[in-house]
Amino acid sequence: MEPMDVRLPQHWYVACLSDDLRGKRPLARTVVGVRMALFRDEDGRAAAVVDRCPHRNAPLSIGKICDGQLQCAYHGWRFDGSGACRAVPGLVGEEANRRSRQVGAFRTVEQDGFVWVLPVDPGALDGGNAPARPFRFPHVDQAGYTTVRRSLSVTAGLHAALENTLDVPHTAFLHGGLFRGGRPPVDIEVVVRHTADGVEAEYLGEPRPPGIAGRILAPEGGVVTHVDRFVMPSIAQVEYRLGDNHLVTTTAFTPAEDGVTDLHAAVTFRLRLPPRLVKAVVTPIANRIFAQDRTILGEQADNIRRFGGEQYASTDLDVLGMHILRLLRRAERGETAETNGGRPADRRFTMRV
Repeated sequence: MEPMDVRLPQHWYVACLSDDLRGKRPLARTVVGVRMALFRDEDGRAAAVVDRCPHRNAPLSIGKICDGQLQCAYHGWRFDGSGACRAVPGLVGEEANRRSRQVGAFRTVEQDGFVWVLPVDPGALDGGNAPARPFRFPHVDQAGYTTVRRSLSVTAGLHAALENTLDVPHTAFLHGGLFRGGRPPVDIEVVVRHTADGVEAEYLGEPRPPGIAGRILAPEGGVVTHVDRFVMPSIAQVEYRLGDNHLVTTTAFTPAEDGVTDLHAAVTFRLRLPPRLVKAVVTPIANRIFAQDRTILGEQADNIRRFGGEQYASTDLDVLGMHILRLLRRAERGETAETNGGRPADRRFTMRV
């Protein structure tokens, strides 16, 4: 069966949290198979360059930052945020900044508390195919909302990680007691809609999910508005709303190496409870849920290798998984909705959760 790993390099991906770029040491990251060294330049802007010194191939990420320039640990060559060589210690009577001494640099954008990179040579992009700015995390700067950010890595391909985040049925079993589980299942209607840049599922008539997280969202109970979204190429979003209470978990997935995906999540909420209390209670719950997902994804990946490949049997309960995979595969082939007969029609069905 075709492997689930998907590579779409000409898109923006989160490389790290903004707070990760502090101090005098650069940060090593792999984005869609490209090894990078990230640092802040002399103006404090986030920069990303190829993690290989053009002199003798040493990793630049093991060097240090001097006056906003990245200094190689081997011979001390220094590079600015554009990748230009600005100093060759000991070299006399010759300009340091020669083209052969340039290190490849990548476009970066810092917003919403994350550093985004475009993991392709900027020279390979022209006005016709250069991507727009990165995805904006909703509500992070909006009055009344509080945001908690975190990053981690999982042993899983991009599709498996995305599907796990947007998969409802597993929560009653893997996360039972923390989120769902513990009450008789109820029938709810699901509407799947294809959007301009992805696909979403709305769960109609869903009671407040049982478990600790659900009680924080809606202490009095009630029917929630619940929408799960996938936005190309790697955004998963889970949104719950009940009255004035509003919770949005947005995760930007970054394919790193084969079978390894980085997750960069922002949990943004507006609840009647004091934000400090919510953060104190929700953070360990979220950490536990993330840990459970990371473990099961690792076990899944190990078993796929053990059996020599993937094999899947799907039902309607796998609400968004196959839709996401089709969108990713079409993007790999350079196809659009227009070249595939337009967007599919909305689909409705009933599931028991």
